[in-house]
Amino acid sequence: MVNFIDMDEILKIKSSIDALFGAGISKNLPNDLKLVFSKKNGRIRTVYQNENLLFTLRIDGGIAITPYFAQLLMKNKKFKQNCVEIEKEAAPFVLEGKSVFCKHVIWCGKNVQISSETPIIYQNKIIAVGKAVLSAEMIEDFERGIAVKIRDSLKSTN
Repeated sequence: MVNFIDMDEILKIKSSIDALFGAGISKNLPNDLKLVFSKKNGRIRTVYQNENLLFTLRIDGGIAITPYFAQLLMKNKKFKQNCVEIEKEAAPFVLEGKSVFCKHVIWCGKNVQISSETPIIYQNKIIAVGKAVLSAEMIEDFERGIAVKIRDSLKSTN
């Protein structure tokens, strides 16, 4: 495999995490990472800790995180600003992989932007991750519509 960038892979991952979720968030990255590289172009494809998938690097520079990895990042208080907290009535539906609607959001972090990777919190635990359809300001202002489209939930990983 040929690596096109001569940069340390772990440093590259930490830089991406800090750029997407906030400075210093990568400090909570575990030390025992396993990187899987693409056979076609030699780039990092996925990152694991033991047998647990943490995230997938997308071609556009984004990161598709898992609920497990989001829970690890929650150890950093600043990471919560990337999350959306939902009410009790919505939690079973979100666990099934259904979208989060604006009316079910009880708190929204200021770093939530359109198309950003957004973990969903219920009772101080990450139950799902998805892509924000609206920004934090829009979610707080709107009473109707989808706030976050869920990509992965705890129930789907079990």
